[in-house]
Amino acid sequence: MGILFLDHSGCGLYCMTPQKIRKIFARFQAANPHPTTELVWHSDFELLVAVILSAQATDTSVNRATEKLFKVANTPEKILALGEAGLKKYIQTIGLFNTKAKNILKTCRILVEQHDSKCPDNREALEALPGVGRKTANVILNTCFGQPVLAVDTHIFRVAQRIGLAKGATPLAIEKQLVAKIPKEYLHDAHHWLILHGRYVCTARKPHCPECLIQDLCEYADKTPLKTY
Repeated sequence: MGILFLDHSGCGLYCMTPQKIRKIFARFQAANPHPTTELVWHSDFELLVAVILSAQATDTSVNRATEKLFKVANTPEKILALGEAGLKKYIQTIGLFNTKAKNILKTCRILVEQHDSKCPDNREALEALPGVGRKTANVILNTCFGQPVLAVDTHIFRVAQRIGLAKGATPLAIEKQLVAKIPKEYLHDAHHWLILHGRYVCTARKPHCPECLIQDLCEYADKTPLKTY
């Protein structure tokens, strides 16, 4: 029996079978057996800071900033020692850097005072940190602690609905459907596969359907055609 999604855009019903979903992720795994984030990090704390900085910013811009920042301050204590003005010098090229600097410093203080300067490994503690919401918490839980959770960013929100994996009005709705429907053996890496697919293949304006490794399994009706000359 297929999985039905009501499409409120007027396009009818999507029906993606569990067999098709399994094939999609088997292909992702075959093409990229060990996917990971494109953020550069060397400790749980570094990834936490990088993900906070990545909100409404590209991974490339974050990596440029953290490459210099982490050489001088890669622990909560060292970032606190920089102070707000010192931290801003390193992250001022990133969008919303004023707010992010404040949140990172508050987070560092909590980590020092409540978590022995370590990054928490549970959702409740992570989401209590300033600048950390469900998406950021899921990235940390998945990438640092190996938990089978899935962070829904703009790429995953778009890709999941476009190809027919899930339908929903909110990231949380999409997350719950994906977690329920993706086979368990693929769930840990699904976050990275879907982000990379959305970033480089299933792009927002004009997806690269002719080069897509799942184009024959995808439910998207308006696939970009192969160019003919």
